[in-house]
Amino acid sequence: MAKKVLLCSIVIVLNFFSFSAAELGWWEDASLYQIYPRSFKDNDGDGVGDLKGITSKLDYLKDIGITAAWLSPIYKSPMSDFGYDISDFYDIDPLYGNLDDFDALIAKAKSIGLKIILDFVPNHSSDECIWFQKSVNRTEGYENFYVWADGRGEDPENPGKQLPPSNWTSDFGGTAWTWNDQRQQFFLHQFQPKQPDLNFRDENARATMLNVLKFWLDRGIDGFRIDAIPYFFETLNENGTYTDEPVSGETSDPNSNKYLKHLYTRDQPENVGLIAEWRQFVDNYTREHGGDERILFAEAYSPLEALDNYFGNETHPAAHFPFNFDLMYLNKDSNARDLEDKVNNWMDTIWKKHKSANWVIGNHDNPRIGDRIGKDNKDNINMVVLALPGSPVTYNGEEIGMDDVPDACSNDPCDFRDPERTPFQWDNTTSAGFSDSNKTWLPVAKDYKCNNVKIQQGQERSSLNIYKGMQKLKTTAAFKAFKEEGAWKYGALNDQVFQIIRNNTNEEYRILVNLGSDLETVGPLCNSIDTSLCFMEYKLVTKNSPHNIGDLANLTSIQLTPHEGIVLGRTTE
Repeated sequence: MAKKVLLCSIVIVLNFFSFSAAELGWWEDASLYQIYPRSFKDNDGDGVGDLKGITSKLDYLKDIGITAAWLSPIYKSPMSDFGYDISDFYDIDPLYGNLDDFDALIAKAKSIGLKIILDFVPNHSSDECIWFQKSVNRTEGYENFYVWADGRGEDPENPGKQLPPSNWTSDFGGTAWTWNDQRQQFFLHQFQPKQPDLNFRDENARATMLNVLKFWLDRGIDGFRIDAIPYFFETLNENGTYTDEPVSGETSDPNSNKYLKHLYTRDQPENVGLIAEWRQFVDNYTREHGGDERILFAEAYSPLEALDNYFGNETHPAAHFPFNFDLMYLNKDSNARDLEDKVNNWMDTIWKKHKSANWVIGNHDNPRIGDRIGKDNKDNINMVVLALPGSPVTYNGEEIGMDDVPDACSNDPCDFRDPERTPFQWDNTTSAGFSDSNKTWLPVAKDYKCNNVKIQQGQERSSLNIYKGMQKLKTTAAFKAFKEEGAWKYGALNDQVFQIIRNNTNEEYRILVNLGSDLETVGPLCNSIDTSLCFMEYKLVTKNSPHNIGDLANLTSIQLTPHEGIVLGRTTE
């Protein structure tokens, strides 16, 4: 339902939701933080981040209000895709350390009450994995461990060569099928040819992945972020063949992933059943071993209808939640109404059904906030995602407003994702305090001496301290009450100003951000009959605000300078 608020003679609709209070799982409003291990902290001086480096900085994460940190892949890997090509699912890559280092990390995290989530990459392995070698050789039990298929006959343009089983394209472009001379069949790879897809119609493959889950749960982790869930199954015809996908019309390039409509290779119904199987496994593990709930987060750049399915149902729950990437589609031309539309997309579909929300604004595969949405709005976007109900997800460095490094390049040719993966900026010493080495795997940003954690810790209105201030608000009764009657509202007040209200019986907070480059005036935001409700205190202000913490704001008319963000608070006892 909606509550109408009169603003400057314009009727503004603020979305309003309510339902009975319920006991929260720890993950439902957790502050999640993605660590990209190569770039977080280097302990041994080789210019690449490692587990000991991460362990040395866990206190920092606790200090800024993080509930759980999840690590991008740290498993043994040839690093063709920076760890998403796993050769041994039961071991740590020497680049990052060893299992003893991992155990020490877990022990440290538990000692300070920080949860650790691992990236789980079940869709594929490296072609250097022993499982794949056994499957190539048709070793007993591994014959169908991967997706193998015969060709469709001889290629008329290449005599002696077989045509692929279907026209499917990989997510990285080009055909999704590669011929293996030894086995005399094609194998499927939804990503690189060096990342063959497992076949989850094979009982041994399914059982093996359960063993992988148990191995890491036994080492004390608190859950998994499941990678690439739309790709687990493909439609298989009764005669064992695969159907060509239709042309999408989006591009004329047949090698582009967008060339086809992925009707038979994305978001198949069987995917949900597999995730539900893993959910049952981790739920049973929690019941047997005690402690807090172990969780499954799911990664899928999929339509909301598919994300809805990945929750499962009451009888067969699947993911605790799939990540919500909608806000990452905002850009420098987006305004407050666009932001409202993106929030509505999730809340009107997912929240109303599952009472679950999460907000991702960056990761290792997409440009950073400032490069997508504008450098002047970095703090505003952090304020929004930390103020909305549910779980904010922060990519390491976004809390201090790190930017992309355009000349970052790890290979020849360069990986298009390198600019957002550069080393974390801890201080103004060698290599931004990331490493003792002057040579790091990717270059450090040129602005690191004036943009780093140490400097921002001493600046009251720095990005870091705005972030920490918002995290402290998440611990208040008003923010914790987000499943109670009338606990929150949000909406665009005009084209550029976005407001979020969080309240309970005793306190109220209003978060206002001006995403535009002009002075904006909004109001009245209070009931003119009871003027005592028209005054609130400035609790948090961004660096460009003319106000000070402790000043009083009159809600009959609020002025916001360009790109200003503020938090107003009031005790209602």
